[in-house]
Amino acid sequence: MGITNSSAKGDFILVGFSDQPRLEKVLFVVVLVSYLLALVGNAVIILISSIDPKLKTPMYFFLTHLSLADLCFTTSVVPQLLWNLRGPAKTITVPGCVVQLYVFLAMGSTECVLLVVMAFDRYAAVCKPLHYTTVMNPRVCKALTGLAWLCGIGNSLIHCTITLRLPRCGHRRIYNFFCEVPSMIKLPCVDVHANEVQVFTTSLVLLYLPLSLIVMSYGLIVRAVVRIKSAQAWRKVLGTCGSHLTVVSLFYGSALLIYGQRNSSFSHTHGKFISLFYAVVTPTLNPLIYTLRNKDVKGALRRLFYSEKSS
Repeated sequence: MGITNSSAKGDFILVGFSDQPRLEKVLFVVVLVSYLLALVGNAVIILISSIDPKLKTPMYFFLTHLSLADLCFTTSVVPQLLWNLRGPAKTITVPGCVVQLYVFLAMGSTECVLLVVMAFDRYAAVCKPLHYTTVMNPRVCKALTGLAWLCGIGNSLIHCTITLRLPRCGHRRIYNFFCEVPSMIKLPCVDVHANEVQVFTTSLVLLYLPLSLIVMSYGLIVRAVVRIKSAQAWRKVLGTCGSHLTVVSLFYGSALLIYGQRNSSFSHTHGKFISLFYAVVTPTLNPLIYTLRNKDVKGALRRLFYSEKSS
């Protein structure tokens, strides 16, 4: 397996991809490049959304928080993953595992709710254009964003605390490349059926309910555009909603494969690769999608570049 014994008693062993040492070398490069792109891309979106007057809108306010969640989300996993991929040691300290567990679940849950909030924003922009500034006023935007963070942090506090309190009887091997609830819940030496049902039920609520609300929002958007029967209206809707729909597809597609089913063997095989896409690639693609498909963001980047060049 290529896993060395932990020098520190009690450290967790992240099995990860240790059974494929050649793959680890390739993954190190891929993960490093993806992480650097994620850092730069999300930081740029946060920067331009904060300083460019033309991006002082609800959509970019929510996008700033999405980028912040993505940064915390991937940073909670990638540095430790890179360290473990570069050598034989595959361990993580108990405090490191605890932090990773709480942050990863909190940011993932927050992103679930933020994507719903952004879908509601697109619905208001397309279906209620005359009342958009009233419906999505700054107070409402801050309340919705605060609700997303509260739901994410609250969900993490509850489930991670319950998981960590379960007796593990010295079991330290985690069959994944990071600490997450579905993997950690396999360590206890007591019956965890009730905990598995609880995690699965919560996953359904935090995945399927938000996804249903997003689908409902876009159903109302499509119905409103169909009534207009204008090709220009369709193009405008695609330009307004296309980036968000792409991000939703990537995020929920991979999340549902991991957390939307009760399959104890899933995380031992395909689950690790889906988790890698979910935790590393998705936060990298999100800023690229919003940058490449969005004229406002590209315009803000040009203004930022030219202002720095002229100064």
